[in-house]
Amino acid sequence: MDKLHTIYYFLDLAGTFAFAISGATAARHRGLDLFGICTIAYTVACGGGIIRDVCIGAIPPAGLTTWYYLAIALVAAIMTIGLYPIVQRLNRPVLLFDAAGLSLFAVTGAQKALSYGHNGEVAVLLGIMTAVGGGVLRDIVLNRVPVILEKEIYASAALIGALIVVLGNHLKWVSNDWIAIIALTICFTLRILALRYHWNLPSFSNGKASVDN
Repeated sequence: MDKLHTIYYFLDLAGTFAFAISGATAARHRGLDLFGICTIAYTVACGGGIIRDVCIGAIPPAGLTTWYYLAIALVAAIMTIGLYPIVQRLNRPVLLFDAAGLSLFAVTGAQKALSYGHNGEVAVLLGIMTAVGGGVLRDIVLNRVPVILEKEIYASAALIGALIVVLGNHLKWVSNDWIAIIALTICFTLRILALRYHWNLPSFSNGKASVDN
């Protein structure tokens, strides 16, 4: 499974970069300064993983001790500042890597919680937190309603990915590597299909229920 771990490593970097780009773009759009853009980029890329590591007792968190996370966030921030018009036109590739990062972080987040001896509920919740925590922190800092609390199928995809990891670990039908592959594939596919066909969860406004299809 060496090739598999190489793929995970690549997706980890790609997802981190995509998350950092999304954070830097949002910060640039709000008119923050250089430090603000770099901070938001790093927060989106690493915030969820840091929260997970603190919760499970993996101290200090990998996001603070592994240099390339910070390096990737800074590169993404600088690229966003210098090439902002181009970055805005790269929406589809960034969404693709974002979906890959979401899937990977949901899976690895749940796996890491299980490896530290926590139960399935904790693993699922921290899998979701790893995947979406940075984005929630970004939206809170930028004073807007977090995207995952509105209607997009985003956190739901992370939930399914993390749940598959936990169920697979409990039932032990296949090896952990294959469980990770299945979970990652399903989470990624669900997110891409949701983007392609505009699938959303029910949303409610002004006391009336509406469902976006």
